[in-house]
Amino acid sequence: MIDKTKVAIRASTQDHLDIEDVIDDIVILKNGGACLVIATTAINFGLLSEKEQDATIYAYAGLLNSLTFPLQIVIRSQKKDISEYLQLLDNAALKEKKELIKNQILKYRKFIQETVQKNNVLDKKFFLIIPMNALELGIKKASSFDKNYLLEQAKVKLYPKRDHLLRLLNRLGLQGRQLNTQELIRLFFNIYNQESPGQPILETKQYQRPLVQAAPEKLVVTTKPETKPIAKETNLQSQIDGLVKNSVK
Repeated sequence: MIDKTKVAIRASTQDHLDIEDVIDDIVILKNGGACLVIATTAINFGLLSEKEQDATIYAYAGLLNSLTFPLQIVIRSQKKDISEYLQLLDNAALKEKKELIKNQILKYRKFIQETVQKNNVLDKKFFLIIPMNALELGIKKASSFDKNYLLEQAKVKLYPKRDHLLRLLNRLGLQGRQLNTQELIRLFFNIYNQESPGQPILETKQYQRPLVQAAPEKLVVTTKPETKPIAKETNLQSQIDGLVKNSVK
């Protein structure tokens, strides 16, 4: 029979994610693929003149026609996170010595917090994802090859596509940049933990354990047989009696 108490209990959320690891600004996927993420700015199309709008449309059409690889465009809307800004105001209020200015800072802080909460201010961010399919390497899972090899191949295939896309974005008047490892971790953490805004994320080198861990294994606890003490503990009265006897002798 199988001892059920010795079976490891594993219920990790990370087992259900597609992400295997994030190394050197590259996202390694469990299916053997990889991708990089580019954050880009936006254009207020409605404020442009008619000629500028036409030029923007033609430039965007030229960007799409020049692509020889798949591209994913993600527009993410989320509630504005002002936790860092509120903390900045709190620090300014603590350092301020003049009571009048300090009260004005606190009133401004309250106004900002109430405005964001009541009006439900949203923050929009734009991302371009360039993927690398596992079929390009002839593998099915990321575990089929060493991560270093998979990372090296991902850089060779993704970096030229990234540079080409950044040049086309410049023609549109957009500024794009590749997200680094720390920014990718923060992005995915916020996506899967939307109820925890403003959660500080440490540097990856400071983590000694995975961000998402499996449940601890259930161990069998065995009790040792009770052993008798080597010497009986003497109370205070017995010690006094011994001292009295010695003094009498």
